[in-house]
This record gives sequence, C-alpha cells and structure tokens, in this order.
Amino acid sequence: MEIIPAIDLRNQQSVRLYQGDFEQTTLIAQDPLQQAKQIETAGLKRLHLVDLDGAKSGRPVNRELIKRICAETDLKVEVGGGIRTLAQINGYLTSGVSRVILGSAALTDPQLVQEAVNQFGNDQVVVGIDGKDGKVAISGWLEESDVSMSTLMTSMVAVGVVNFVVTDITKDGTLSGPNVNLLGKLQQEFPTTRLIASGGVTTVADLQSLADAGIKSAIVGRAMATGDLPLKTLAEVSSHAS
Repeated sequence: MEIIPAIDLRNQQSVRLYQGDFEQTTLIAQDPLQQAKQIETAGLKRLHLVDLDGAKSGRPVNRELIKRICAETDLKVEVGGGIRTLAQINGYLTSGVSRVILGSAALTDPQLVQEAVNQFGNDQVVVGIDGKDGKVAISGWLEESDVSMSTLMTSMVAVGVVNFVVTDITKDGTLSGPNVNLLGKLQQEFPTTRLIASGGVTTVADLQSLADAGIKSAIVGRAMATGDLPLKTLAEVSSHAS
C-alpha cells in the first residue's frame, strides 16, 4: 500500500477541515514546510498538498509556499486546489511539483483535462473526484452536482486519465473509516485505473481493508495529525507498497 500523507494549506498554515467545511478548521501546524520535512525524514516518498484557499478562489494562492516545499525536500509532491488553466498546471510542474490534481475542472471543463493529458502526460495529471452519496461535489465541496462519480470517471478515462484521487466527503476529516464499498466498486469498474483513496483513513486495519478491495494507494491526513496513524507506522506500511 502506497501511503501519501496530506497537508491542507490555508493562510500559509497546515489545517484540516471536517467534511470539507471551511467553518470547521483545525490548525495542524503553523509551518507546513517543517511538517513536510518531518514526513520526508520518516521515510515517506510522496506528499499530497491541497491549496484550500485556491480551491475556494479558483486560482493558486499558496504557490510560493508549495514551491519552497518542493525545493527544500525530495518528496514527490502532488498539488490540488484552484487549478483551472494549462498555464497554472505548467507553472506548478515547472516549479518542482511532480503531478497536479484537477478537481472541479474535470466536471466543468473536460477539454482542459484532455489538453493537459495530451501536453503533460497522464503520469503528471491526476483527476480528483470528490463526492457525496455517489454524486460529484465541486468548488471546494461548496456545490453538489447531479453527475455520478462513475459517470465522471468514465468520461475521464476516455480522455486518457489513469490516476484518480477519490474522496467521500462524508468521511473526510472524520476519523470514521474510509468508504471501502464505494472505492472498491469504482476500482472494479475501472480496473485499468489507479484509485487513490482519500477520506476517513484512521487505522492500519482501514488500510488493509482498502488493500483487500484492490486499492493500492491511500491518502492519510487527520489520522497522521492526531497520532492515530503516526509517521513511523505510515512509513512501515508504505515500505510494503505494491
């Protein structure tokens, strides 16, 4: 199981939201760069960064901080939040980011995703699908759509997307366990893709359940911050990554 620790950025700080609610924010670390260095020291290889300010405003806000994290660590950094144009994607990929995550744009501007995959390759372009009750949510989870997660995945696979970060909003930041049923079904439905599970992962048993469902990668955020899944444990699980 590949473990990808998550740092959510808001006002230049590391925070966690509860079920994507900007009104329910917990401060995790005042210095996200230092937090990233601790993740690297523990032996983990990837880092999932979310520009929450960017997701809300529709443009990269914490880009300079993200550039510093890329420059001062050897982590393979993936970034999502507010990425809406090819120029923004290029800006990140040329400043040390290894892959970008397109969220709302996958639903509102599928042409952008196709152009991004064509220009940068499907190893550098990831689609993030956030949902509730099987339906896609967009704009930093502030809006729900009528499109099913499965339907959106179908259209994204058609334009060449291989890697998907799939989040059940109702699980995110809750420490209540991931939606293994949803994730497993999507992975079965799209066997040629790599689903990266996000939301609710709290215990090693959760990670095992995901692995049993065919999921090879998982993002861990709040459980890392609370100590439910300390960095040492995450590094041990990730060292057995498939």
